[in-house]
Amino acid sequence: MRRAKITIVGAGNVGATTAHWCAAAELGDIVLVDVPATEQMPMGKALDLLQSGPIMGFDARIVGATDYEAAAGSDVVVITAGIARKPGMSRDDLLATNARIVSSVTEQVKACSPNAILIVVSNPLDAMVQRALQVSGFPPHRVLGQAGVLDTARYRAFLSLELGVSVEDISALLMGGHGDTMVPMPSCTSVGGIPVTQLLSQERLDAIVDRTRKGGAEIVSLLKTGSAYYAPAAATAQMVEAIVRDKKRLIPCAAYCDREYGVGGYYVGVPVILGSEGVEKIVELQLTASEQAAFQHSVDAVKELVAAMGKILAGG
Repeated sequence: MRRAKITIVGAGNVGATTAHWCAAAELGDIVLVDVPATEQMPMGKALDLLQSGPIMGFDARIVGATDYEAAAGSDVVVITAGIARKPGMSRDDLLATNARIVSSVTEQVKACSPNAILIVVSNPLDAMVQRALQVSGFPPHRVLGQAGVLDTARYRAFLSLELGVSVEDISALLMGGHGDTMVPMPSCTSVGGIPVTQLLSQERLDAIVDRTRKGGAEIVSLLKTGSAYYAPAAATAQMVEAIVRDKKRLIPCAAYCDREYGVGGYYVGVPVILGSEGVEKIVELQLTASEQAAFQHSVDAVKELVAAMGKILAGG
């Protein structure tokens, strides 16, 4: 049986750690692409990871490259390339630089792997995945963004700490844009099947929701010189697994919504069924009035971000 071919563009912390998770889970052969100042860096990271296989017991062909020749014919391409956040910097501050980086990467991916499924991780996420769709011309179900899996993981982790229960017993959902306007959904959050609203006061739940929204910024402020990478990489690897193993996972992703939820042609976080074709279905929920208002606020923020990106790229 042919192994899946997974290319990860960007060999920094998120990209290299994604490669690590994917290799350890034996999701496929991996190409790690970067064009850093030290040109052989991706080769070094790939070789180091390859040599861990005999110890950890995984089989995978892992190569590094500074061009896209080795990535030809990839099944899944993960785009992590871009500058990372620094303390005091919002995801939106990254917009101009990363829009141009993602544009360039997507053009190369389109040329070498025209049938690939793209997973965008670069920030600001919702705008970057929109840009990847524009540049690639791929059908929307083959272009998606990693956000909801990470945000939901943070939400579940904080709930686990608060309640003193296993994260495995917490089921949760977040929607909307990836950032301060994300919409945790208490109506879709349970612990061992028990609605979270029966276990926590509204005050404590609101505090956890607020911490979840600021989860990335909290890590940036602690690291000082970088941003989160273990959890973002693990979240990305889970999405890769859903695709290459056709698992039909129902998880939140940044997906292209047109008529769905009345979004009108933008990427926002929604629950989807993720399988070998990419986004195989967008699941539409009946939102409460407050959830709908919060979701619309988040969608409006995404639209503003995409409009700002368009002006930057047009030179306006």
